[in-house]
Amino acid sequence: MQPGDLAKQQATAAYLGMWNDMADAATTSDWQSPKLAQNATSDALQTISRSLYADHYNGLVTKGRPVNHPRVQAADPSAEPTTVTIADCGDSTSWLKYRADNGQLADDSPGGRRRIEALVKKAIDGSWKVTTFAVHEVGSCAG
Repeated sequence: MQPGDLAKQQATAAYLGMWNDMADAATTSDWQSPKLAQNATSDALQTISRSLYADHYNGLVTKGRPVNHPRVQAADPSAEPTTVTIADCGDSTSWLKYRADNGQLADDSPGGRRRIEALVKKAIDGSWKVTTFAVHEVGSCAG
């Protein structure tokens, strides 16, 4: 396997790992979960932690799992990438917020397909971590 292909594969795995780690922590809104730092760092980790803390503070938990369809948009430098840009059409239809006290849906937001962009960088230790991501409104991608 070429270094560029391996980098794209590892960056995509880190991206999917970030969402998986977040979904695990979101079941209890554990903003301090050590798993969160396995695949995310910098702004991405702060965004996830702040979001989970807000849910914890507001008595919310998240049930279900997000569905992701990542694809590599760019890899730089191309020969041996250290930065990979990922585009996704994530689906939150089965990943919704509920009130922790009574198990009722937190709102009538149905979830849906959202455009997501992420930047994944190779760390000094050779691991790949999402450094920043942006999630757009429901309906922002067709999937």
